[in-house]
Amino acid sequence: MNLPRKIVTASIAGTFFALILGFVFPNPFGENIDTFKDYFFSSVSAAVIYMLYSFPVIMVYGVIASFISDKIGIVFNKKFGGNKTEVVVSGVMHALFGLVLLWYSLTAAFLYFIIDRMLVKRKNTYRWSEGLKSLFFPIVTWVLLMAIVWGRDFMF
Repeated sequence: MNLPRKIVTASIAGTFFALILGFVFPNPFGENIDTFKDYFFSSVSAAVIYMLYSFPVIMVYGVIASFISDKIGIVFNKKFGGNKTEVVVSGVMHALFGLVLLWYSLTAAFLYFIIDRMLVKRKNTYRWSEGLKSLFFPIVTWVLLMAIVWGRDFMF
């Protein structure tokens, strides 16, 4: 189990989840969206808010749930053997942990699981420095989204 990899995964998954949620549900407050410009700025504004609330949950709960899921997958793999047993059991456990808020958290769990598996295939071991550096991705994304929101206020 590689905890720094879990942090890298949470940084990527948390950022993408907020962006996806922002563009799928750009209207959390019920304002009118009549043009593409309104849609874009509403999506960006919503993504900022979604990121503020979802990212810490994905970072804490997601890392812990994924760690437990992978441990259970390893236990099943040792008991029943096979190359796919660990991946399947871990995926099922991610889905079960993701049922907390139904499809919102299930989507985040699925995204987390896919990104984690992609990182495992890419590189087996991650160092703590890589885990800490990965936190710049959500921070920079949030600052850029806020710059767009503030820029809209100054320009329009």
